[in-house]
Amino acid sequence: MASALIGGLISSDNVLPENIIVSDINDSHLSELEAKFAVRTCGDNSRCAAKADVVVICVKPQMMATICKDIAEVVAKNQLLVISVAAGITTENLKTWLGEKTAIVRAMPNTPALIKAGAAGLFANAEVDTDQKDIAEKILRTVGVVLWVNTEKEMDYVTALSGSGPAYFFRVMESMENAAVDLGLGKETAHILTLQTALGAAKLAMESSDSLSQLREKVTSPGGTTERGLGTMQDAGVDEMFNKTLQSASDRAEALSNEYGEK
Repeated sequence: MASALIGGLISSDNVLPENIIVSDINDSHLSELEAKFAVRTCGDNSRCAAKADVVVICVKPQMMATICKDIAEVVAKNQLLVISVAAGITTENLKTWLGEKTAIVRAMPNTPALIKAGAAGLFANAEVDTDQKDIAEKILRTVGVVLWVNTEKEMDYVTALSGSGPAYFFRVMESMENAAVDLGLGKETAHILTLQTALGAAKLAMESSDSLSQLREKVTSPGGTTERGLGTMQDAGVDEMFNKTLQSASDRAEALSNEYGEK
């Protein structure tokens, strides 16, 4: 995700590579980023943050406490905006490690950000001012669509929907492809038709003023093949399946805060 954001910022022409400094414990990863993007690199989190106006933390939830404690003094001294990209880690968790007056934006982008087709939910704590919100939005908008939520609890729902969502669609496409092969289509044909159908459906939905229900109804002829297929999906409990899927993912996002937020 960090690589996606770096690439998005540079390609947006709003940020020069030399104005981005990256810290990572993996020296080879830093070398790769430096070679690919011509950014500056640093092996020390605190020294890296000291040279920044905005700090974006793109690490696993279990690493957040350590990273935040490394940079807390610098963040407080320079009154830096901190953007966190970590599922489940709340602003209260972050303030515990960074300081009570820290301006924090939580961001939950998704992997299509790698091709600048991402979807990100953002939440700002009370310390974030209008200009800082604009900065955070501009950074995330370089890799896709950005939407603000009003309550922090909604970030768990964003995580369950769009954060984890690409994997759900990949799983659905995988099942469709396999079913088509079982029917008798060749693997490559089934693969291409599955991907193009998913792409076309999403593009049509994005560009249409119709609701998803209306689009579904328009392609469903009475007594036809689509109606029969949709009926089978309904009988199999597709709505209940997705309700349970998003609920379990949301519950896990909340649990991550309890697991890693007290350290």
